[in-house]
Amino acid sequence: MPREEEPYLLGPQRREDVGKKTLVLDLDETLVHSSFKPIDNPDIILPVEIEGNICNIFILVRPGVSSFLKRMHKHYELVIFTASLSKYADPLVDIIDPERFCSYKLFREHCTWLSNAYVKDMTRLGRKMTDIIIVDNSPVAYMLQPENAMPIVSWYDDPSDRQLSRTGNLLERLAYEPDVRRIIRKIISNNEIDPRSEQIYLHSGKRDHSQRVPPHT
Repeated sequence: MPREEEPYLLGPQRREDVGKKTLVLDLDETLVHSSFKPIDNPDIILPVEIEGNICNIFILVRPGVSSFLKRMHKHYELVIFTASLSKYADPLVDIIDPERFCSYKLFREHCTWLSNAYVKDMTRLGRKMTDIIIVDNSPVAYMLQPENAMPIVSWYDDPSDRQLSRTGNLLERLAYEPDVRRIIRKIISNNEIDPRSEQIYLHSGKRDHSQRVPPHT
């Protein structure tokens, strides 16, 4: 756990999130793909000041992001946690999440520099480890707590990608497990979702959680 004098990265849960588990979402190659080079038909062109110059960043949004955020907000407290700079990521999240489903945004300065990489330390969030899931395309990002991680395939530009929908099916059920780590250890192998274990879990004692919301405490 963090040292006693080190403040947690998250404040209290919002009223509508009280009692929910916390879903931490990466940004680049998980929800979007960004490039300094012009690309065909970008979803977003974001001007960012870099060393005194305004540079345009060309952004593609992964298929299903809007519906995924809306769907997951019913079951989780949502947190964006990216290793990118806030001057790029902060306005971008505001664009892809106009309804403000995400309660908190964390950036590069909130990462832990470890082994020449920016690592996202879940113990610094101030939430129970039984109740935290991070969705990230980079195993390095969650190297400290792989048992809390739901890996996702890196996305760049595939318009037929359906990984958010697939991941959402698992997350809807995980939101009501006493300890998410127990299930994640069963369905994740070598930083990938094991298809057989995934189907066994989804169809064991099957219940419909699509509309369920945790009670406020």
